[in-house]
Amino acid sequence: MRYTTYAFFGFALGVLLVGLRELLFGFEENRCSMTYMFEYPEYRRVQLPRRVARQYPSYGLYLYGEGAYAQETKGLKLTGAPVLFLPGNAGSYKQARSLGSVALRKAEDLDRQIQMNVFTIDFNEELVALYGGSLRRQTHFLHECIKAVLRLYKDQPDPPTSVVLVGHSMGGVVARALFTLPRFNPHLVGLIITQASPHQAPVLSLDPYILQFYTTVSKRWATDAENFRNVTVLSVGGGHRDYQVRSGLTALSCPIDDLNKMSIVVTAVPRTWVSTDHLSIVWCKELVLATVRSFFDLIEPETGQFTDDPEKRMSVLNYHFFRHPVQQPGERQHDPVTFSAPPEAWMEVNTLRLFYSAPKEAEVKYFLFALSSRRKAYSHFHCRSNNMEMSSWLYGCTQISGSVCVQAVDLSSGTELLPAYKAVTAKISELSHVSHLIIDASNPGGEQFTVECELQREESFSVTVQMPHVLSFGLTVSDISINSSGLLHTLQLQDFHQVYQAFRITVVSDCKSTKDRLPSVYRLSVPWFREDSFTTASIPSVSEIYGMLHTSRPDNTSSALLQLHTAPNCQYKVSFRTSVPKVLGQILRFCGPTLPVYTAVVLLLMIRAQLSSVKKSGRPVGMQEAMSKSLQLHTLELPVLLLMLLLRQSWFRDIWFSLGLPGVDSLPLNPTWDLSQDVKPSEQEWPRLVSPLLCVLGAAIAFWGSTILRVFVRFLSFVLAPMHRPLVSRDCGTIRLRTQILLMVCLSALGGVTCGALALMISTLLHFYRVLRLQMAERSLSHVLNLAPQKVSQNSENGFHSNDCQSKGKECNGTPLLSESLLQDVRDDLELHLSLSTLLTLPMMLCAPSLIHWNRNLRYCVHLDPDPCWPHTLPLLLSSVLLINYNTHTLLHSRLMLNLTTRLLLPLCVGMLAFCPLHIYRVTHFLSSALTLLVSSCYF
Repeated sequence: MRYTTYAFFGFALGVLLVGLRELLFGFEENRCSMTYMFEYPEYRRVQLPRRVARQYPSYGLYLYGEGAYAQETKGLKLTGAPVLFLPGNAGSYKQARSLGSVALRKAEDLDRQIQMNVFTIDFNEELVALYGGSLRRQTHFLHECIKAVLRLYKDQPDPPTSVVLVGHSMGGVVARALFTLPRFNPHLVGLIITQASPHQAPVLSLDPYILQFYTTVSKRWATDAENFRNVTVLSVGGGHRDYQVRSGLTALSCPIDDLNKMSIVVTAVPRTWVSTDHLSIVWCKELVLATVRSFFDLIEPETGQFTDDPEKRMSVLNYHFFRHPVQQPGERQHDPVTFSAPPEAWMEVNTLRLFYSAPKEAEVKYFLFALSSRRKAYSHFHCRSNNMEMSSWLYGCTQISGSVCVQAVDLSSGTELLPAYKAVTAKISELSHVSHLIIDASNPGGEQFTVECELQREESFSVTVQMPHVLSFGLTVSDISINSSGLLHTLQLQDFHQVYQAFRITVVSDCKSTKDRLPSVYRLSVPWFREDSFTTASIPSVSEIYGMLHTSRPDNTSSALLQLHTAPNCQYKVSFRTSVPKVLGQILRFCGPTLPVYTAVVLLLMIRAQLSSVKKSGRPVGMQEAMSKSLQLHTLELPVLLLMLLLRQSWFRDIWFSLGLPGVDSLPLNPTWDLSQDVKPSEQEWPRLVSPLLCVLGAAIAFWGSTILRVFVRFLSFVLAPMHRPLVSRDCGTIRLRTQILLMVCLSALGGVTCGALALMISTLLHFYRVLRLQMAERSLSHVLNLAPQKVSQNSENGFHSNDCQSKGKECNGTPLLSESLLQDVRDDLELHLSLSTLLTLPMMLCAPSLIHWNRNLRYCVHLDPDPCWPHTLPLLLSSVLLINYNTHTLLHSRLMLNLTTRLLLPLCVGMLAFCPLHIYRVTHFLSSALTLLVSSCYF
């Protein structure tokens, strides 16, 4: 049985480690280029009003500068356009140096005709993603900083009226929270760019304040959406490399018709095309360049300040972050277009495909495709070129004279920039007024490039592929062969629309001739979110693509797409199989934050199994055995499933919410969490299947965590044993009742005056000391019994029984009682207290962020306000002190309460699974209730 237990939990740990490896390291190396400072960076502190400085002593506002610019702005006499950087969770104000340095270099290239002043806020590196009590405070300070920044320009002829905000991580959430302040003027901020900011929900909900903050922000932007339409917000997610904030959380919730709110993943940003981790998104040169270029395009040359026109902001951001079209921001398409090229520069293409390689010499060249005889047979015209200069190159001829086009319209606006070339696709049915298509292949500068074009049939380049089921475990393969006579093929990946799916896609290309071939580009995209990813492959090659989604499909109308930009006259074989490690990585990416809940459930079930063993046999089973016996998943999942089904009935839901009870937390695997909406059974299947898996993973954490704690206790007790007098009693480490009362009063006062997490940590350490003393007593007893096994039962020969005084553990008629039963009693108590100490470690870890925040701000204020751990943890604190003295003897004297406790612990575990996955701070409340029941079993 013991070996089976270790094998099972070893396998569960292996599954967890495989998922963690894929989550943390399962992607290509960071391909971002580093941004460098050419001169020493300086951060000049901006003096704030005395009232603000006193109110926020730990915060600060700085102006970034380098070299001569830093000296010029020493007196804070500024003439540029203000940009304010907001660091995120534990972020430094010095992270603004990448943005500030690149903006300074850009201004120097323009001879300082246009420049930006980059400000940055010091939030004291607070852990606002884990402790939400500072978010409102940071929002108010940001408001004061904006007013202070604008005051610096009051003597300028054209002073700015607004500030552009760039927020990293939680800084982006704080930027949007500005609009919830009652006295905030929305015209002070016209543009917000957020980087890896979790707008949808917090990554970890460790206290109620962060959820209240998110609820306030979401409601404000939803109810006053019309008032904020002139505010442009761009949210950029980091992609799969960012395991701290998954990109699905960075999507903005806004009305569909509000085009000023945009969301994108950095892998889809033109000229970037890389995934970034949570920190590198700030300094990734490719993304910083796109951001700075858009800022300079948004500055009006006449005033030197950012434009107030929302349409221009949207046009510029669309150009730099989305399509990167041919037309520059603000340019208008001029109709018609006339040509002055001689007749010999024109060539009509009579075939379906064009392949042209520009010579080294400068040349003017135009190719014409006649459409009159091809409209019915072909639906699209596709063209690509590795000439990356984004200028007009596709036209539709409306007036032709012989083989020369006299007048045409520009059709290049649909051009997209891909990693290896630019491409454009025109729909022929929309070109009824056009007689010919014209390709401009001129190279006036003598640059060499290649142009490939073709006419296409929609049915020939669009294919549907049935994806393998996720439970096929990689044993089932779906493949398709493409005899590529075309340049573009689109594979519709049927039933690939959920975040828990992950596929290994292998593309094998084979060509008879590879001369002058453009590389292949494979693009994985979804219609409902800008999360495109690109892979560039040479010819021939074998490429592996891992298909995973950041967001699930919000409806039943679409699936993911795989676009293959292929080489003509080549063969491509594409195979799809489920990748089990990547599936585990996706599950941990989305549901990993809920593992503390499942770990707490397993630990509580373990204590329940030990109490049941005490009730039946008078002795508790070991921690590992208790954990293996208590892991009965059906007893946990079936009640939760039943409750969810009942809440779908309107009458039950009305009664439930009328009582003020919370809704059931669903795992974040499908896009519909609202219980009032109908969800297909297939969409409910996976959260219910994933929950038992998470329970097993939580059990692995609890099992091996308790094993590590046991080893640590043995080692520490061995180190500390010389400092303590040897005791052979089960009462070692206990505290008198008077001392317990005094401790409870002192710890309660300490928690109320300073920080509740501090008092909780002290009480947990006091209980841990009891575990250490029991371990020392167990070692001492074992040694004594091993040395003198024949002398331990003298009292039995004189008529004494161990049960008469073993609870005292000291002497019996002057003779020390050293027996195997006393050793067993000490070991029993050690098992109980080890389990309890493991359980107490969890709430202490969940409350650690508030303790860290209190410690960092101790020099400014002794009391933590607000304190998420007080007074909610008071029952937990008192229980941990009272349970220092509990043992199997006290439990056996209260069989009635012991029966009640063992019965009520299971509903508490079910309640944790139902109400804690999205509200992790509730775990502490449930554990407080459980330990209160345990105290009642010992004292009543």
